Amino acid sequence: MNSQTEKRLIEGPVGAIECAIDQPAAERALRGVAVICHPNPTQGGTMDNKVVQTLARAFLQLGYRTVRFNFRGIGRSQGGWDEGRGEVDDALAVIAAHREAGLPLALAGFSFGGYVASRAHQALPEDQRPERLALVGPAASRFDMAPVPADTLVVHGEVDDVVPLAAVLDWARPQALPVTVVPDVGHFFHGQLPLLRDIVVRGWH
Repeated sequence: MNSQTEKRLIEGPVGAIECAIDQPAAERALRGVAVICHPNPTQGGTMDNKVVQTLARAFLQLGYRTVRFNFRGIGRSQGGWDEGRGEVDDALAVIAAHREAGLPLALAGFSFGGYVASRAHQALPEDQRPERLALVGPAASRFDMAPVPADTLVVHGEVDDVVPLAAVLDWARPQALPVTVVPDVGHFFHGQLPLLRDIVVRGWH
């Protein structure tokens, strides 16, 4: 993401997982650690996806250390596609490796990564769960999203042609979960990434 990005391999369930770590500005007190999950690996999703990087920039601005990572079989991460099951285990391994005692954990995801974040949150013991989640374009029409806490920040494009807005509303409705809808924006927020960053920053405070 920038010249200060630290690349690191950690041990995952099926071998190495490639991680990219960024630190907030030195003058900021470290607020927490944010782990960010990328979109579907079978459709070209990686930790360098522009929406994932935008989420990282938002959390850096908020004072978090950010951790992006490649799911199994992508980049230098070992293993192969596991239809979402093993990818949740990958996320849990990254959380375990990077969480820090005394620091809040934030968990975010885009598209398939939103599904993984919801499932990872559900899988964690209650006392180890993130302080909050941020889900952008969560893949509610394609994967079985887990329920999430009421303060989860959900952002979706009005004209998303990958995950229809209606599918996200159908998932959110039984939970009485608010969804921030960005008018006239598609799945990848083309031309609107600065707006997405601002929505996350404003919505998180």
